[in-house]
Amino acid sequence: MGKLTTHILDVSAGKPAARVRIDLYRVEKGASEAEQTATKLRSVTTNSDGRCDEPLLSGAGFVAGQYMLEFHIGEYFDALGLSLPEPKFIDIVVIRFGVADSDASYHVPLLVSPYGYSTYRGS
Repeated sequence: MGKLTTHILDVSAGKPAARVRIDLYRVEKGASEAEQTATKLRSVTTNSDGRCDEPLLSGAGFVAGQYMLEFHIGEYFDALGLSLPEPKFIDIVVIRFGVADSDASYHVPLLVSPYGYSTYRGS
């Protein structure tokens, strides 16, 4: 059985990003490419290791298709007490990705700072 997991590393502080809210959506195409709907599946908060305590999706709920993760990273930097300009350069990081094989594991990590981020498909 496949699963979807994530974790967040704050590269500006050199540590995991704890207590970050993450929203997971399934994205479905409508009649045209412009018509798409995003259905919120769940919200989670990262633990002290910057990870979720359980997979975001697994089992029968993990199916092939398009998904979107919203990492509310601006709230995280606010909680740290960083003095950042308003509006923040990076507030919500949105990663939209596809799952082609629901029997495989998909790990979508986020490496983030107040001024940049990167991601990749991990294992």
